[in-house]
Amino acid sequence: MTPDPSLSTALLVGLGGTLGALARFGVDTVLGGPRGVFVVNVLGSVALGALVTAPVDGALLLVFGTGFCGAFTTFSSFAVGVVERARTGERLVAVGYALWMLVTALVGVGLGGSVVNALC
Repeated sequence: MTPDPSLSTALLVGLGGTLGALARFGVDTVLGGPRGVFVVNVLGSVALGALVTAPVDGALLLVFGTGFCGAFTTFSSFAVGVVERARTGERLVAVGYALWMLVTALVGVGLGGSVVNALC
């Protein structure tokens, strides 16, 4: 789906992004640190896998896929965590963290899609 570059499209993405950022803040407040980053990335991956598999219209995909999931998940915090571990000499931990995050996020996308396929 090619996004419509209209103001209403931008507002839909912004609405979803606001909700995603607030949800992310909530998770960070409760968990924080690497656990919080892990939880938001895996939950966001499950949600996005479900959304792209579900028969939803373009507006819902923009609000929840691009907006909510885009703001809820975080590649940058994940990347900083990997680099920080590598800089402090924890190279194996950095590689393990990176692999664990990537594998679980991919499994999350598959799980979300599988659940939707089973229900629809």
